[in-house]
Amino acid sequence: MRVVFYGTPDFAVPTLQRLIGSHHQVVQVVTKPDRPVGRHQELTAPPIAELARAHDIPVLQPKSLKGPQVEQNLVDAAVDAGVVVAYGKLIPAPLLSIPRLGFINLHPSLLPRHRGPSPVQWALVCGDRVTGVTTMQLDEGMDTGPILLQRRVEIGPKDTAEQLFPKLAEVGAELMLETLDGLEAGTVTARPQPEDGANVTPMLRRNFAKVDWGMPARQLVNRLRGFTPWPGLYTTFRGGRLKIFGLDEVTPPPEGAERPGTVLAAEPAGIVVRCGRRSAARITEMQRDGRRRMPADAFLIGERVSRGEQLG
Repeated sequence: MRVVFYGTPDFAVPTLQRLIGSHHQVVQVVTKPDRPVGRHQELTAPPIAELARAHDIPVLQPKSLKGPQVEQNLVDAAVDAGVVVAYGKLIPAPLLSIPRLGFINLHPSLLPRHRGPSPVQWALVCGDRVTGVTTMQLDEGMDTGPILLQRRVEIGPKDTAEQLFPKLAEVGAELMLETLDGLEAGTVTARPQPEDGANVTPMLRRNFAKVDWGMPARQLVNRLRGFTPWPGLYTTFRGGRLKIFGLDEVTPPPEGAERPGTVLAAEPAGIVVRCGRRSAARITEMQRDGRRRMPADAFLIGERVSRGEQLG
């Protein structure tokens, strides 16, 4: 089939690679405009644009998908399907019906759970043990279109978002190719999403990074897993910022009724801090502003942390 591919970041690369190597024809790639990156703010093309150009596939980088010119371009492409993987913008309603089979989206969750912009991160924040990928037909809603195929992916107990994204990208690439082959052969049909179990994830924001020690320890550990690499987690320590890179729940927690954020112990294995519901967490790796990232034993050589000190 003739397809036009909409995608932008690294997550979309495996799917485009699979399509390029398949019997389907990628006639055009649509991605977001180049953006400034790094200290010198050099204009840098999205990973998808670089891959497409390496295979001599025409690349479009419109600032907006609205307007008659964009619609006419899609009509002229005469494609069977639009494939969308982490494009970063909603596909406007007038475009949805132009391809013969509509737009097929790859979403990194088991819909209807975790609709919205941050499904991988919030699966971890919510403590899910299983997630997955879904191919669906786009409609005008936010990840509400009919489901085509799904595949489950186990979440490891130590997985972070940084580790889970590549796993889902590879499984999703396989599923997208299977979906297109099935649509071509007439063996894959869409089914409506159930509303039971549906939820919408919020956009990640920088202020999510500040630790609220009133949360239970397990919840804080899950937030660090979901917010790695961004926005991360930090707390305040002696008037400065302390970034947290390693955090474990302490089980069973030490007894006591100290207020959340109180240091219960400072030992080579980590700094134990009281959390909500009388739970406790151990900070095992950290970084003060202007200093290097280090494990707890190295940190405690330079910082004499005492029981009873307050974080946050």
